[in-house]
Amino acid sequence: MPSSATADTELLTVRIAELYYDENKTQDEIGALLGVTRWKVGRLLTQARERGIVRIEIMHPRARRLGIERELRERFGLKDAVVVPDSDDIRSRVAQAAADYLTALRPVPRILGISWGRTLDSVADHLGNGWATGVTVVQINGGVSLNRRPGTASTTAAEIAQKGGGHPILLPSPAILERLETARAISTDRTVAAVLDRAAEANAYLYSAGVADSSSVLVDSGYLTPEDVAELVRKGAVGDVVGRYIDANGNPVDPGLDERTVGLGLDQLRAAETAIFVVAGEAKHDIARTVVMSRLCSIIVTDESTAAALLEEQ
Repeated sequence: MPSSATADTELLTVRIAELYYDENKTQDEIGALLGVTRWKVGRLLTQARERGIVRIEIMHPRARRLGIERELRERFGLKDAVVVPDSDDIRSRVAQAAADYLTALRPVPRILGISWGRTLDSVADHLGNGWATGVTVVQINGGVSLNRRPGTASTTAAEIAQKGGGHPILLPSPAILERLETARAISTDRTVAAVLDRAAEANAYLYSAGVADSSSVLVDSGYLTPEDVAELVRKGAVGDVVGRYIDANGNPVDPGLDERTVGLGLDQLRAAETAIFVVAGEAKHDIARTVVMSRLCSIIVTDESTAAALLEEQ
């Protein structure tokens, strides 16, 4: 059992916390009311937070979990991490956090390489006008839709560039070609090669990842069928990064498919100093883990549950 003195100190700590946080008393006022020095009041308030008697939670939609961010940086050697609290609209919150991070990034990238898809489309929506001045936004993987549904690749790049006072450079190619010979011909085409060269020169990259199931934007856009993705899963795929399906170790699961995929290579992302990975939701925990563990990003923007799943990794 705790000693009488310990119990008295705990009760005093609770009372001080109540007066300070619930009744908005100053430390001087609390000291006068309880007959203790203001220094003791301050010390016990600190202990109240350290021991969990008081828990402070910032509820603003753009709040961040700084302690978890520090753990992610230290555990995985990341350049930076942004973690937002869990909520019902977590994908929108993470997209807003990515837009905020990009806006605050210094130095401002002259050339920004971006992927495409629902997450990047949402980031573009959350960016404010004037987030940069004169930025060049380059597509880093093909995005010409193969079906009649309107694609988001070109509109996402155009919106980010327009809001940054610059211009987009679009990659005029599908993400995945049916024949290897066609993929090689397109990649060496002067126009496509020039875009890929600019993409390789980017000062920063912004991209997300897809899950390996029928909800993939690559299925939605007509590149793959649900059966194609199921076969990739049987080969070990956990998801795709810039259109390239990878296993749990971050390696392409189907070399033939990877050769028919047009865009920046995974090694170029690994070598980049500023590679911002935006990911949210339980369905993407496996691909998020793979991206971080295989060093495909230097910066992650994510939600609290995804961060917790990463930190559980032994």
